[in-house]
Amino acid sequence: MYGAPIPSTNIAHMVRVLLFILLLAGCQSGGEASNPQKPSSSTSGETSGGSNMSFSLQSPSFSSGGAVPKKFSCEGSDTSPALQWGEPPANTQSFVLIADDPDAPAGTWTHWVAYDLPASLRQLPEGVPKQASLAQGGAQGINDFGKTGYGGPCPPSGKPHRYFFKLYALDAKLNLKPGADKRKVESAMQGHILGKAELMGTYQR
Repeated sequence: MYGAPIPSTNIAHMVRVLLFILLLAGCQSGGEASNPQKPSSSTSGETSGGSNMSFSLQSPSFSSGGAVPKKFSCEGSDTSPALQWGEPPANTQSFVLIADDPDAPAGTWTHWVAYDLPASLRQLPEGVPKQASLAQGGAQGINDFGKTGYGGPCPPSGKPHRYFFKLYALDAKLNLKPGADKRKVESAMQGHILGKAELMGTYQR
């Protein structure tokens, strides 16, 4: 009347098939959930890198981290090394250049201060004249030797000192009078820095 009973082996087989189907469906839905669409990493890389990636400072006179030749020191002709840099950040209106020695016995010693350098400038030649106003535009300040323009490495004998040449891209001109010192320049450029490029060389006597 009710038909023949289903063998237990057939029931077990049907259960296994049903479990397999359910497991397969779960894996497919789980795989989709675990792999959501992500924003392109190249977009975030471009945003974080910005236009500053090419803004770097170099010198044909010495390599980054290398020794500064004697001719650029107080033991030589004490002339400034040539400097070159890439495209600055957008909206750059001027550059500030500061060179100093953080290893000096009395504390960081300033060797060079230049400011209001034109935004169109991409290099400084070797041997920039030690005068307050520059022919290419901009001005030079007073270094810690008490002189205008560049003063080369002149450390005491012993271990090498590091000399950092730092170029700042600003969104404005500072309009300071020629002959300003590092303290005045750094104070005036606060809030105006768009980017910074740096080159370090060493010198030992």
